[in-house]
Amino acid sequence: MLKRIAVSDLCLGMYINEFCGSWMEHPFWKAKFLLEGDKDLQRIRDSGIDEVWIDVSKGLDLPAGRAAQSEAEVAAQVEESLLAVATTPVVKRAALDEEVQRAHKLCARSKAAVVAMFSEVRMGQAIDAGQVVELVEEISASVLRHPNALISLARLKNSDEYTYMHSVAVCALMIALARQLGLAEEQVREAGMAGLLHDIGKMMIPDDILNKPGKLTDSEFDTVRSHPLAGGKILMDSQQVSAMVLDVCLHHHEKVDGSGYPHRLKGDQISLFAKMGAVCDVYDAITSDRPYKNGWDPAESIRKMAEWCKGHFDDAVFKAFVKSVGIYPTGSLVCLESGRLGVVMDQHETSLLTPRVKVFFSAKSKAPIPQQIIDLAKLVGREKIVGRESQEDWNFPNLEELWSELPARKGSYFD
Repeated sequence: MLKRIAVSDLCLGMYINEFCGSWMEHPFWKAKFLLEGDKDLQRIRDSGIDEVWIDVSKGLDLPAGRAAQSEAEVAAQVEESLLAVATTPVVKRAALDEEVQRAHKLCARSKAAVVAMFSEVRMGQAIDAGQVVELVEEISASVLRHPNALISLARLKNSDEYTYMHSVAVCALMIALARQLGLAEEQVREAGMAGLLHDIGKMMIPDDILNKPGKLTDSEFDTVRSHPLAGGKILMDSQQVSAMVLDVCLHHHEKVDGSGYPHRLKGDQISLFAKMGAVCDVYDAITSDRPYKNGWDPAESIRKMAEWCKGHFDDAVFKAFVKSVGIYPTGSLVCLESGRLGVVMDQHETSLLTPRVKVFFSAKSKAPIPQQIIDLAKLVGREKIVGRESQEDWNFPNLEELWSELPARKGSYFD
């Protein structure tokens, strides 16, 4: 079981599962280890980190009476803080399995369209605004029928297709977030266009830098950081998009504390749509496999983003984003109070803590159990999520097959 504790309560014999803090900056090359030396303990205390997550199943727990928060308690606090965020009226959804089937085909079409569009831009041709609008309309319709289907499928891209499918995923996320914020449908479509085109400047970055599996040099990193300005020039030259779409392209890497780029904007200097782009861009980036790292679990990503929120994201925008995807997004691996492990299938329309979960494994017996979909909203007081689990820790390959009906395969899901 994971617990979040203050660094002042950390002691030798505890198993550190993760450091809290902005972008997880800490003085160790690995985040998970048994704390055994006084020097390591002092380095943590001197690092400026305020809190850590410990795994009490692998090391010492806090003494009785000392304050700690379990993942379930943290999630409950997040849900409580979101209750004041405006939400859109409930729309009758299509069944997830039905929309997943449609979304499979839409992902394939979207990838082909974005590859063609970006390739034309790389060769100096103008953006086809009509093609962009048509694609955004299709993605918008899917998100309206069931937001979790396309958003979750688009996350399952391999590293080779990241640049293209990232644009599709951010488009879908922007549409869902715009609706969550109660924006007019015209603005929803504009948000979708901004998501689809936000990274178009990467077409000016050499592939060997974009797809480099190792750490970038300072010069290479500067080249990557030039993509917002490069994209802005492409969009301005095309004269085919609105000022809002251009703004998101230019400023989706700005941070509310002023530490972002390219213009180091801060707070209210950053537009609402650029703030939305920042959240959607980061979420899809950290949940996706890249040439240099594997993606994080969706629930783990939401929790980490919440820890970064103070300096990076606008608080109201981030809270609305969490309401649109869930504290435990579709595809998250979770542990229930009964000791069963399951994968989140679908979100409850009004409660972030009671999704539908497909259970398939017993953490107690370390053995598979008959698969069963349970609705936690109907089991309040009898069953609940107590925390997220790591797919790698349990060695569950191809976990996505349990919820997406994807065939087992090593390559792309969108070929």
